[in-house]
Amino acid sequence: MTTSNKLRPQPRSIRGLCKVGTLVTVLAALVLGTSAQAATTLKIATLSPEGTGWMIELRKAAKAIRERTNDEVKLKIYPGGVMGDDKAVLRKLRVGQLHGAAMTSGGVLQPYPDIALYNLPLVFRDSNEVDYVRERLDDKLMAGLREKKFVGFGLAEVGFAYPMMKDPITAVGDFQNRRVWAPDNDPGALKAYSSFNISPVPLPIADVLTGLQTGLIDTIGSPSIGAIALQWHTQVDYALELPLMYVYGLFALTERAFNRLDDAEQAIVTEELEAAVARVDAMSRKDNTAADEALQTTGLQWLQPSGEELSEWYTMADEANLKLKANEYVSAEMFDELMTLLQEYRSGTAAQE
Repeated sequence: MTTSNKLRPQPRSIRGLCKVGTLVTVLAALVLGTSAQAATTLKIATLSPEGTGWMIELRKAAKAIRERTNDEVKLKIYPGGVMGDDKAVLRKLRVGQLHGAAMTSGGVLQPYPDIALYNLPLVFRDSNEVDYVRERLDDKLMAGLREKKFVGFGLAEVGFAYPMMKDPITAVGDFQNRRVWAPDNDPGALKAYSSFNISPVPLPIADVLTGLQTGLIDTIGSPSIGAIALQWHTQVDYALELPLMYVYGLFALTERAFNRLDDAEQAIVTEELEAAVARVDAMSRKDNTAADEALQTTGLQWLQPSGEELSEWYTMADEANLKLKANEYVSAEMFDELMTLLQEYRSGTAAQE
């Protein structure tokens, strides 16, 4: 009888090679697996459509980040609101479906109320005040945002929202009888209008033009660049020289997504995104200046409130802002610092520094 049907023990050398081979295979699989998973794709949403300043600069930043990280960090951008409005985007950020977004300040209001600090009604009188305050408070707002688990890369101006309407009105009381539009997902705008006892008509931005055409609304508040880009200026005849609200956006990643990057990648992403947001910020100021001039050529008439009317607007705004502070719409600490800076600038103390 032969023993060919029995398994013969393998020589030690062969068994050793098998063990080594198995170990090499396991290590190779681990290395390959690590390599395959090393690249990080950050999914980014924005309401801005292709061709806008935001998208142009985000595309530039994405390209630079990909090149500087050797394709290890990529940005996949969803433009034009395909991921929904700011509220929808915020929900997707929380569950990890998205990793970052360019949003309005209202979109971040729920997790971090102080981000709406510059949105308070009539808190600024002109762009010089904005620049003075932002130079001193922007970094603090970004630090506060980080405490809420978001990594912010700066604020980008959209511009002052001016009242624009079909009839020539300048007094607060006259606006209280108008059909005034407010963005349906922007608590800051709703608060601003309620400050003047105005009950706005909430509508998505996409429905504003139709609302003006049908008479559902007859008054809007918008930066000049927005009114032109969205063709709203074709449905209004007058604008009021009153910087009702300072409108701005920001770009942020969730802290969870940012922490997936190593130190070198974080430094590159931070440098490129901060630079991109800064470019959008500077570009918006220039675009709004040009838009102000363009509106003059369309036949839109700019109205100036009388001294008495202007005083009433600002008095009501000041009272409303104090109530917003008392109700913790923004923190008392940040509100007081904002007011101190504005008083400092208006008193001329800033020029002496």
